[in-house]
Amino acid sequence: MITEVIKANELTKVDPVFGQASFNDHEQVVFCHDKDTGLKAIIGIHNTVLGPALGGTRMWKYANEWEALNDVLRLSRGMTYKSAISGLNLGGGKAVIIGDSKVDKTPEMITRFGQFVDSLSGKYITAEDVGTTTADMDRIHVVTKHVTGISESIGGSGNPSPVTAYGVYMGMKAAAMHQFGSNNLSGKKVLVQGTGHVGETLIDYLTKEGALVQIADINQAKMEEVAIKYGAKIYEGDIYSADVDIYAPCALGATINDDTINKLKAKVIAGAANNQLAVEQVHGKILMEKGIAYAPDFLINAGGIINVYAEIVGYDKAEAMRRTENIYNTTLEIFHFAEANGITTQQAAMSIAQKRIDDRKKETAK
Repeated sequence: MITEVIKANELTKVDPVFGQASFNDHEQVVFCHDKDTGLKAIIGIHNTVLGPALGGTRMWKYANEWEALNDVLRLSRGMTYKSAISGLNLGGGKAVIIGDSKVDKTPEMITRFGQFVDSLSGKYITAEDVGTTTADMDRIHVVTKHVTGISESIGGSGNPSPVTAYGVYMGMKAAAMHQFGSNNLSGKKVLVQGTGHVGETLIDYLTKEGALVQIADINQAKMEEVAIKYGAKIYEGDIYSADVDIYAPCALGATINDDTINKLKAKVIAGAANNQLAVEQVHGKILMEKGIAYAPDFLINAGGIINVYAEIVGYDKAEAMRRTENIYNTTLEIFHFAEANGITTQQAAMSIAQKRIDDRKKETAK
């Protein structure tokens, strides 16, 4: 019997899928396979009470298929609450394609994936994510209308990353206001982990405001390019022990875990990465006890979905930015609600989002 337990996630190879800790009453999990193109993908649809499940497609070289399943379950659940807390009439979904996007991705594979998306008849709407691009979404758009984040030249909203970064910036300023009594980031030491599309744009906002930005990334060439472009300092050493005011995780998730949480010196955590807390209930509480202000990731990184939602309901870029700017006010409300109720900011954000879902469910049941 296989008894291997996958490190750093909650899935095991001996438990049934429906019994996994990451399975959270998901409505549907779709496994997509095409031998001719090499496509191996999983689409997770968590909840469609508020509307169709919208969420990006991530292409990543997972260690195994169980790790990929764990990721899509966690990410799709996060999208449900991201849309709910942002006031969008959307449910939560996500997709992962197993493979190295730099080596394994082909136009034929992306087209085939788009056909699988189309087979769901609009219950799931895809968009770009780590390892996929606007060009990929344009290709998917050829075979299905159930895709967002397509190029502006063909009627879409384009790359959502800049809007995502703006929302993270707004959330960070709100967290700073709560923790330091001022939202002015000039002179604040900020460590940005991850210099991809969102991370780089966030670095641009921070340096323009006068923050003292340090950066870290596993992509050495990209990190050096960003350092030169924005005058940021490359951080060398243990990221989590860095003597900074703000830590901004903008790469992959679960960086706040048993190994890192007691090393943290930052007083604010505000970044773009999804699922930053390895175990929400455990690590959210520890952050609260340590006096670290945590801006819930699914709240402050919602700019991207707000941007692509424009393609569904028809508002313009200015309206998307206005709605994204309101992340500042919502983040402050979450901090106040958490403080007043003696709960973590993660719990506060989740409870408000869940109430919106429950209220809609009651309305439709009448």
